[in-house]
Amino acid sequence: MSDWKSVLKADPTDWLLEKDNPSVRYFASSQLLNKPQTSPEAQAAKKEIMLAGVVPKILAKQHDGGYWEAPEKFYTAKYRGTVWQFIILAELGADGNDSRVKKACEFILENSQDRKSGGFSAWLSVKVGGGRYSGVLPCLTGNMVWSLIRLGFLDEPRVQRGIDWIVRYQRFDDGEAWPPKVWPYEKATSCFGKHSCHMGVVKALKALAEIPVEQRSAGVADTIEHGVEYLLKHHIYKRSHNLSRVSKPGWLRFGFPLMYQTDVLEVLGILTKLGVKDERMQEAVDLVLSKQDEQGRWKLENTFNGRFQTSIEQKGANSKWVTLNALKALKRFYG
Repeated sequence: MSDWKSVLKADPTDWLLEKDNPSVRYFASSQLLNKPQTSPEAQAAKKEIMLAGVVPKILAKQHDGGYWEAPEKFYTAKYRGTVWQFIILAELGADGNDSRVKKACEFILENSQDRKSGGFSAWLSVKVGGGRYSGVLPCLTGNMVWSLIRLGFLDEPRVQRGIDWIVRYQRFDDGEAWPPKVWPYEKATSCFGKHSCHMGVVKALKALAEIPVEQRSAGVADTIEHGVEYLLKHHIYKRSHNLSRVSKPGWLRFGFPLMYQTDVLEVLGILTKLGVKDERMQEAVDLVLSKQDEQGRWKLENTFNGRFQTSIEQKGANSKWVTLNALKALKRFYG
């Protein structure tokens, strides 16, 4: 389908380009209208991200050391700690060259990354520094690697170690065999049980999808292939061994930002970013289409508002973020 907008009830692009949300305006300009990131419109919106809206509000609450809340609670202070602000800044297109953003990147790398394996941990290691070896989590590793790449740190050697962790350790088990009884699988049964944690798979694939095609190693490409097939086997949100059942009803409610959670729209966005067009995605695409209103807009159905440093949109109201993400996925699927 060459005219992907024919599946919309109305075209909400002009609404997304309004000046009240510079992040959405920037991504709509560059990813929906295909304007070069160097265009005057895109550049103006990119600069405005750091001056108005959510990003400057978050950065205003940052401590001098690059963290938010108590430094040792970078993960456990949900959703006000450093990890969570870091994800939001990356989602909103913050400038990775900004000194405050750089401080946050360095704090995450110094305090959350396990120095032995390269994965990212939920707890600080008091003995050796960095993240605690026993606290490395696949969803956190995926989120941190994705955020660091998004903020421009792909070539940083420590980020490359995080990518290597995903390639080496991420599993795509579908309830048929237990992983080996070695680290990191032996104790992290909620992440690596007989059936791999869906969120870990999604965040790992999200991180690897952010790597430009020409910079993906053979190991990255192979991991992407396995991750894509895992998600397609589940028709994105179904139980692979019984496709009449939904895995988690919450995945049918769209939100932003999702933190360690996921939903149908995020998975569709990742798969279509990777260029995947498969008939096993159609039910998920139809679900997305069913949620648009007569103006071609989508609502915010799921939110962590009230637990953030600052609220992002309003639950139950039309959401520029959900609408933007829906349009990007639909454009890539039908375009």
